[in-house]
Parts: sequence; C-alpha cells; structure tokens
Amino acid sequence: MVVLATKLYVGGDARDRALDSLRSMVNNEVGDLDVTVDIGIRDDDFPSVTIEGDDDVVARNLLREEWGEITPHFEAGETYVGTLEGWDDDGFVLDAGEEVRIPADELGLGQGTPEQIRTRFGLVQHMPLRFVWDDTPRLAEDEQDRLYDWTRGTGRVNVNSATRSEIRATVNRAGHAQDIVTVERLGLLEGSIVCREGTDPPGLLASIGEYLPAELLAVVP
Repeated sequence: MVVLATKLYVGGDARDRALDSLRSMVNNEVGDLDVTVDIGIRDDDFPSVTIEGDDDVVARNLLREEWGEITPHFEAGETYVGTLEGWDDDGFVLDAGEEVRIPADELGLGQGTPEQIRTRFGLVQHMPLRFVWDDTPRLAEDEQDRLYDWTRGTGRVNVNSATRSEIRATVNRAGHAQDIVTVERLGLLEGSIVCREGTDPPGLLASIGEYLPAELLAVVP
C-alpha cells in the first residue's frame, strides 16, 4: 500500500469529483502494468492506494515518485513530503502523517515573516512541500529552488480546493484561456495557473475569484 502525500479535504459532490479525478490519474500512471488498484481515503484525508499484481513494486514506485509518500517513520537526512497545514511567527506546520514544524530560519526563502513568505510565494493551504527530516526539519533545497523559480517566471495564480480540470474550466469560463500557458498540478486539490508574458497575476486572480470558492494567491515576478 502507498499513502499519497496529497489530501482530499473537500466534502459532498466536490469530494466525489476529486476522488474520480484521483482514480483517473492513478490509472494513467499504472494502467499499463499488470496490477489491480483499490483507492481509499484515510481518516486524516490522505489517499491510500492498495496495489496487487505482478508489477506491484514498479507501480508503487511510480506513485511514490509522482505524488510523494506518507510514511510512518522518518530517517535523518532523508527528504519527505508534507502538506502545508498552518503557519505562525515561528514557521510552517506541515502534515506528513504527523505534525512537522519547519522553523522560520529553516525555510530558506529570504526575508520576512512566515506569513509574508507564504503570501509572496503563493503557498496555498494544503499544498504539498518537500522537507528534509533532521533534529530540526528544514525545507528541501529543491523545494526552495522551485519556489524561487516561480518568482522569476511570468507570474502565477495558485489555487486550492479544486482539481486541475476544475481550475482550467474556471479560467475558460472567465474568458482568460488565452492569458495562461497551462495549469500545473501541485496536489490533488491544489494547482498553479502559469500566466503568459504580459498577463497580470493579481488581475487574473481578481477575475477568476468570483467563480472559484477557493484560496487564491498570486505570485508576482
């Protein structure tokens, strides 16, 4: 079994749609392999994927590589994935199957309070983030690099509580299909709208916000 490092935290019809989306994405990853797949949702909202068949090891490794994995034990110096659950003056709090606190001076994302850093880099709640486990956990260097790259690009609008297809549909509905490059998947219910050059991220956020009951944060280059 693999517990994916992303969360399904919405309810009602939205939960059903998100679960259908997850099933589709998992099948796209492992559908050509000789395995059977069963997906469940744990009490903490992390999806568990039970895999059986001749290619089960390959399938599990593919899912771990694509999504990250929630594990029961951490080893010093190893990189894991947790979802951003909270922040305060002392740092970020991630959910990696247990609470992991990243102190402010271990974020490696420049000056400012954790709240200011979260806003500047567009870190919506529940977004998966990579961290290194140690006596004092820290944000992983490749995660720092990814976030800094966002601020050097053409701008983004990051969204939670919606699947990638729902975000795309909202952009189209708001009449901005020509203003974006793509929608990158960050997690099952978190996505990043990549703006075309010349598109104003805060303006795009304001335009699509009325259609999307979600947290939206703009990343301005």
